[in-house]
Amino acid sequence: MARPRGAKARAAAVVELLAEEYPEAECALVHGNAYQLLVATILSAQCTDERVNMVTPALFDRYPTPADLAEADPEELEDLIRSTGFFRAKARSLIGMARAVEERFAGEIPRELEDLTTLPGVGRKTGNVVRSVAYGLPGLPVDTHVGRLARRLRLTDATDPDKVEADLNAIVAPEERGDLSLRLILHGRRVCSARSPRCGECVLAGVCPSAGVVPAASGRAGR
Repeated sequence: MARPRGAKARAAAVVELLAEEYPEAECALVHGNAYQLLVATILSAQCTDERVNMVTPALFDRYPTPADLAEADPEELEDLIRSTGFFRAKARSLIGMARAVEERFAGEIPRELEDLTTLPGVGRKTGNVVRSVAYGLPGLPVDTHVGRLARRLRLTDATDPDKVEADLNAIVAPEERGDLSLRLILHGRRVCSARSPRCGECVLAGVCPSAGVVPAASGRAGR
């Protein structure tokens, strides 16, 4: 594939290549519905998905609905989620989120980003996870992997996640956004790491302006 010129053409090539490389990409957080995904995503802040998946079975068994979580005893909830870190703040967010869902959304997790981000503990990244994964709606969650790869691919020069999202939304079709985020995350974990990207093994090397170049933030040459 000839190296595309311009961010929009490069984004289209990235979408195509990553779809071929990771056709079955999916969210790593185990969940059965939008409520469970929202809880798990709130817990995943500064915590691994693996750890969250160890905690959530008992949590969902104890609090199977937003109504149950809204009435949770804070200390009991804190004990259940302690190993995810920042457990007091997360417990406050979870109880506040559940109460807001009950009081303002009749117990249903909202679909619109503007509504989701009014819930305690829910920013644009978390809201976009729920929209794209649970509801299949356009949403492009920007985590550290997505931001790093988007900059290396010169799809954006922004460091603020909201600005990265806006730049990507301007050049990526709505129906591709959620899958692209999941695939960028996988690729960032497996190949395009922060400190030592494996450019020689990268399916995007032919279209990436940073292939073989020392990443600005790493201080080490890509291999």
